[in-house]
Amino acid sequence: MESILRSMLKYHLVKLPKLGQALLAILAFAVAASTWAADLKSDASSVQLENLTSTEVRDLIASGTTTIIIPIGGTEQTGPYVALGKHNFRAQVLSEQIAQQLGKTLVAPVIAYVPEGSINPPVAHMRFAGTISIPDAAFEALLEGAARSFKQHGFTNIVLLGDHGGYKKNLEHVAQKMNQEWTKNPANNPHAKVIALADYYKLSSAGFDAILKKRGFSDAEIGTHAGLADTALTLAIDKNLVRSEAMVKNPKPSERDGVYGDPRKANAELGQLGRQLIVDGSVAAIRAAIAAP
Repeated sequence: MESILRSMLKYHLVKLPKLGQALLAILAFAVAASTWAADLKSDASSVQLENLTSTEVRDLIASGTTTIIIPIGGTEQTGPYVALGKHNFRAQVLSEQIAQQLGKTLVAPVIAYVPEGSINPPVAHMRFAGTISIPDAAFEALLEGAARSFKQHGFTNIVLLGDHGGYKKNLEHVAQKMNQEWTKNPANNPHAKVIALADYYKLSSAGFDAILKKRGFSDAEIGTHAGLADTALTLAIDKNLVRSEAMVKNPKPSERDGVYGDPRKANAELGQLGRQLIVDGSVAAIRAAIAAP
């Protein structure tokens, strides 16, 4: 609608007399003001922590929004056809959808720096340009600091949501450490807990793989990294992250290219099946974890 009005204004400002031009200028200002106001409203009602003001967050916590998801991605190679930030985009978008469905939940900024193995000599994903790796200790310290910060502000359920399976043990270790510490010393907030959401990754890997197998795709196609499943899920989140034209025209990539599987039959429709599975299953798992003693 806004683009149509702009086109009309551009044409009629030339054709109409000065009074008409003035009226159209006022209309243009009104449209812009309305859009700006809508954007403000959208930010204030966002579940993304970084879109809110401090007082908005304070008031949300006071009114019962005491669950926060910390989405954890990673910056790593996914072959020649998928962008390095795949995990970060997926973690953010899916966390937002989970939070909206869960209710009374906010989403923290995405953690994009994660352990990816040895830097020198480079191993695994570090053999490919663009991958970023940090030590396990630094990663866990970052998660601990974030968890302590959110507990301090009044959040009682802090969910560690990892889109990458490589640091699963790190998330479990941090959750166990924080929960043991807070159980022994419950001062300030006796009910705070850290939840390492293992179900999210299980659903995005084994769960989504099972759906694809029922549709006739082979294990060799589905793959374990940058294959059909990985690429389809990414397409469902943001098609701009995948170089679809190059993927279709070029030969099947190999493990030498950092690809384990065959992404060439991937599409957003298949990815949506995985997205729905992940969101619904994660919401159920978080609710169960919150209800557990």
